[in-house]
Order: sequence, then structure tokens, then C-alpha cells
Amino acid sequence: MRGLLYFLVFLLVIFGFLYVLTGWSYSDGERAGTVSKFSRRGYVFKTYEGVLNVGGFSGETGTLTPQYFDFSVKDEAVGAKITEAVKTGQRVTLHYEEKILRLPWNGDTKYYITSVEFVGPAVRPYGDQSAMPGMQQGQPQQQQLPQPQTEQPAPTTAPIDSVLR
Repeated sequence: MRGLLYFLVFLLVIFGFLYVLTGWSYSDGERAGTVSKFSRRGYVFKTYEGVLNVGGFSGETGTLTPQYFDFSVKDEAVGAKITEAVKTGQRVTLHYEEKILRLPWNGDTKYYITSVEFVGPAVRPYGDQSAMPGMQQGQPQQQQLPQPQTEQPAPTTAPIDSVLR
């Protein structure tokens, strides 16, 4: 009987330790940029995985160097917002929690996105002419069709000798 009690206490300690390592948030924060890749993948456990292009400037070389942030998503609603951001190309701010230990059914990274905010105005779709001079926000766009050219009669010329008289 005493051995069974020790075994149950041992299991309780192990599960408590795993809960603290996977459920407790080591840190949390925000990252802003554009989502360059977002997919649902996995052999047994399907999880949402993505890459945020944070951008950046290298002080050493003085050039722009891309910085990437790999993340995982557990919530379907958050995944839908990120998918919308990928389709529109809009900048986002991702709120994340970092866990100490990752388990395979939670995702490939230790960074789990909890919410998404869209930053700035939506990107105009290709071919949108609302940024052209003279266009006003909220006004429907009218396409200007080329006007057919009408044939004008050729000017008549008088003979030179009639002009000289």
C-alpha cells in the first residue's frame, strides 16, 4: 500500500513539473512586422507555424538585414487573423508568450501567439488607382475609356496661282 502511495506522489510531482514547464509563461512580449510564411503542418500533431519578417538595420555594416521570428499558434481564431494578414500583406503586431519547454503537440517553437493587431492602413490591391493624383478617398473609381477619334476633314488648299493674284 505504501508503494502505491509513493508511486502516485511521484506521478503527481512529474505531472506538476511538466505543467509548470509547458503551461507557465517564462516571458511575454510583442513583435511587429509582416508575416512572410504561415502554414499548418506536422506528421501526427498538426500545428500552425509561421515566420514574421521583423526587418532591421545592421549598425555594424550599415545595411538592411532581414530578421525573422519563428512562432507557433494554438488558437484557430488567431490563425485566421494571421492568414488574413498574409493575404493582404499588412503589417501586424503579434503578442506572444514564451514557454520554457515545448512539447510536440503544442508546436515547433517555444513562442506561442496569443493575439494579433493590424498596424496601419490596409495595403491597396494590385491595380488600385486610389493613390493617383486627383483621386479622393471614398469616391468610386471610374475608368476612363479612350474617346474614339473622329476623322476631321483635311484642310483644302487653294492653287498657288489663285493666291498670288
